[in-house]
Amino acid sequence: QVQLVESGGGLVQPGGSLRLSCAASVNIFSFNPMGWYRQASGKERELVAVIRNSVRTYVDSVKERFTISRDNAKNTVYLQMNSLKPEDTAVYYCNGRHGGVTEYWGKGTLVTVSS
Repeated sequence: QVQLVESGGGLVQPGGSLRLSCAASVNIFSFNPMGWYRQASGKERELVAVIRNSVRTYVDSVKERFTISRDNAKNTVYLQMNSLKPEDTAVYYCNGRHGGVTEYWGKGTLVTVSS
């Protein structure tokens, strides 16, 4: 069974950093694309960062602050988040299209940026 499990969320002060992890139950080579979305309270879910055919793409609001990466040996995708702002507060979801066809979502991890 294909599963994506996020971890690493929490409470952080503005300007701080967090690293989110997304562990896949199968080889992550089988996912393309694979990335992170977020949904803030009262807002629509938005794409934050994605790896598609080895190309990394970011939403403008996180460029130069967030980095998406993957560790193929651990079947894990990461989202390194630096210089966090209150507006980054959201539930972050891992997403991947298995075999380029079937879309899977994790259950999400909450990131709260507040002093």
